Amino acid sequence: MSRQARKPLTARGERTRCKLLHAAEREFGEFGFHNASVSSITRRAGVAQGTFYIYYSSKEAILRELVDSIGQKLRRTLKEATDGLATRMEMERQGLLTFLEFAIREKNLYRVVLESQFIDESIYRDYYERLAEAYTAQLQRSQELGETRAGSATAQAWALMGIANFLGLRYSVWEGRLPPAEVVDTVMAFIEGGLTPEDAAAAAAKRC
Repeated sequence: MSRQARKPLTARGERTRCKLLHAAEREFGEFGFHNASVSSITRRAGVAQGTFYIYYSSKEAILRELVDSIGQKLRRTLKEATDGLATRMEMERQGLLTFLEFAIREKNLYRVVLESQFIDESIYRDYYERLAEAYTAQLQRSQELGETRAGSATAQAWALMGIANFLGLRYSVWEGRLPPAEVVDTVMAFIEGGLTPEDAAAAAAKRC
């Protein structure tokens, strides 16, 4: 559980906690952190205001758990979508498309995560650092297998996350749709050029 969140002891308590978390996501996503209130969250969740403090010590505490929950859900979704794929480039393409689809479905993702940096920067940093940690481990394994270019897997992870983040903002958030196929193909060609091992890239250039 996130810091300052109290773990429910019963199934009923867990259901109540989930209702509060979902209500907070909608409130923060629609109105912003500062305009949302504990009373508006509990009213949306259909519980008494005092019930909130059984689970969370403050509005900041539920924001922390909400961002952590979003991050866990995203990482799980990406893992499920890419498990079993044969090559790193297949994983990159499917991972990118899965993220963009996730951002369309989870309409509050960008606003809640972005706003968290102005409430408590550690919440925002934890979200991205955990994503980067998982991504770095995958890229490190790919390097060890000779599938991707040698170098800092951490740097590769953050660069690729930046690409996905701004594509998500441009298309998933602002337009509510996936990018055109041409855009995805262009981005994937860019990613492939950056990740392909130097020897393989040189051999491909000679064949051309």
